[in-house]
Amino acid sequence: MTGAAELGLSWWQLTRLGFVQAAIGAVVVLLTTTINRVIVVELGLPAMIPGILVALHFGVQLILRPRLGHDSDGHGRRTPWILGGLFVCALGGVGVAASIPVMASNVMLGVALASLASVVLGAGVSASGTPLLALMSERAKPSQRAGAAAITWILMIVGIIITAATSGALLDPFSYTRLIAIAGGIGGAGLVVGGLATWGVEKGPRPFMPPVDRAEGTGSFLATFRTVWREPAARLFSGFIFLAMFAYSAQDLILEPFAGIAFGMTPGESTKLSGAHHGGVLLGMILAALIATRSGQLRHWAAAGCMASALTYVGLVLSPGLANVTLFTAIVVLLGLSNGVFAIGAIGSMMALTGDKTDGRAGLRLGVFGAAQALAYAVGTMSGAAGVDVARAVLDSPLRGYLAVFGVQAVLFGASAWLAMRSASSERATTVFRQRGEMLQAVIQ
Repeated sequence: MTGAAELGLSWWQLTRLGFVQAAIGAVVVLLTTTINRVIVVELGLPAMIPGILVALHFGVQLILRPRLGHDSDGHGRRTPWILGGLFVCALGGVGVAASIPVMASNVMLGVALASLASVVLGAGVSASGTPLLALMSERAKPSQRAGAAAITWILMIVGIIITAATSGALLDPFSYTRLIAIAGGIGGAGLVVGGLATWGVEKGPRPFMPPVDRAEGTGSFLATFRTVWREPAARLFSGFIFLAMFAYSAQDLILEPFAGIAFGMTPGESTKLSGAHHGGVLLGMILAALIATRSGQLRHWAAAGCMASALTYVGLVLSPGLANVTLFTAIVVLLGLSNGVFAIGAIGSMMALTGDKTDGRAGLRLGVFGAAQALAYAVGTMSGAAGVDVARAVLDSPLRGYLAVFGVQAVLFGASAWLAMRSASSERATTVFRQRGEMLQAVIQ
C-alpha cells in the first residue's frame, strides 16, 4: 500500500491549493461587503435583505456539502469538482450583482433573483470547498496539517482583503454596470487562479484507498452518511464545530458597537479595534501552526484556543468596570490570538479526522463538518445581534445586553473545549481498539 509519506504534497503544492480557498473567499466577500452596503445605503432597503441572502448562501451548504463531498469521494479526482465549483461560484457572484439594478426598479423581483443567485453561490462553495479540503486532507502529511490549515485560512483572509480593497477602488464612480463587471472579473480571476493552483497536484494514485474500502465508501449517500454519523468521533467533532463556530460568529456584529457604548470609541477607533482583532487572529494562526507542527495534538490546540477564547470573553465582561481603553484593546487582541489558535487546531483536527481514515469517505466527512460550520455561521451571526436586543430589553440596559451575550459566548467556548477533548479521546480509543483487534486476529491466524 502506498503511504502518505510517499504521496504527500510539498509545501509549495499545499500553498497553491490555499490560493483556491482565497479565490472562493474573494467571490463570497463581494456579497457580504460591497453588495451588502449597496442594498442598504444606495437602495435604502432594510438590512434584513442582505442578511437573508447571506443566510441562504450558508443554508444551502448545510444540505449540499455532505452530498457533494460524498459524490467527490466516488470520482477519480477532486480537481474537476474544485474547478466546476469555482465556475458555479462565479455564476452566483455575477448573478447577485446583476440582481441589484433589478432590485432598484422592482424590489420583489430583484430580491427573488438575488436569492436564487445566493443559492447558486452556496452550491458553488459546497462543490469547490469540500473537495478542496478533502484533497488536502488526503495528501498532506500528518506533520503538515497545522501548516496547511494556516495556509488555507491566511490566504483566504488575504484574498478577502485584496478583493475588498480592489473592488472598492474600481467602484468609484459607482454604477451598476461597474458592479457587475467587477463581479465577473473576480469570478474569472478565481477560475484562472484555481486552474493554475490545481494543475498537476493530483498526479499519481490517491493515498489510502484499498479496493474493498473504496467500494464501501462510494455506496448510496444515505447509507454512507449513516455509517459516518454512527462514529462517535464524527458526532462529537460536529458538535464541537457547531458550538465553537456559533460562538465565534456571534461576535461579528456586536464587538464594534460594544466598543462605542462601553468606551465611547468613535467609528474610526472601533474600526481600528476590529483590525487589531483580525491582526491577532492572523498572529495566533501563524504561532499555532509553527508550534503545533512540532508538538502537541491538533485537537488539544483546538481545545486550548477555545478555553483561551472563553477566558478572554470573561475579560470583556469585566472590561467596562476597568474603564481602561488600553486594557480593553489588549483583551480584544488576546481574543484574536485565541481565536487564531482555535481555528488552526479545529481545521487541522478536521483534516486529521479525515486524512487518517482508509475508507474513501474524506469528502463526506468534511461535508458533514462543513455543514455544521455553515449552520453555525448562519445562525450565530444573526443570533449575536438578536441576543443583544433581547438581553437589552430584559435587563433594561444596552451595556448589560452586550455583557450578557459575551457571557454566553464564554460558556459556549468552554463547552467547545470540552467537546474537542472528548472527540480526541474517542478517536484515540477507537484507534487503539482497532489496533488491538488486528493484533488479536493476527495471533489467532
